[in-house]
Amino acid sequence: MLWYVLKLLILLPLIAGMTWGSLKLAKRMQGRLGAPNQGQRAVRIVETTMLSPTLRLAVLEFHGREILVSTSRNGLVRLAEAPARAREAAEPVEQPA
Repeated sequence: MLWYVLKLLILLPLIAGMTWGSLKLAKRMQGRLGAPNQGQRAVRIVETTMLSPTLRLAVLEFHGREILVSTSRNGLVRLAEAPARAREAAEPVEQPA
């Protein structure tokens, strides 16, 4: 019984530390992996509007098209699509929160 408690006292903090470390590493590497090298992204968020705490509308620009999507806990739903408008140079781009 003493041997079991001793192993538990040693291994439980070790496993918790490894879990915490892997979560920190995943959070740190999340933005680095899978991103294009030149900083040019295929999708750009044009505008977002929060309708309720669980529902948000977003306009995405993708390959010369603007796509209106609704985001919720259930996922994304494409609502409309149109040709992209010309970008103004002085217009600030809204970043997602």
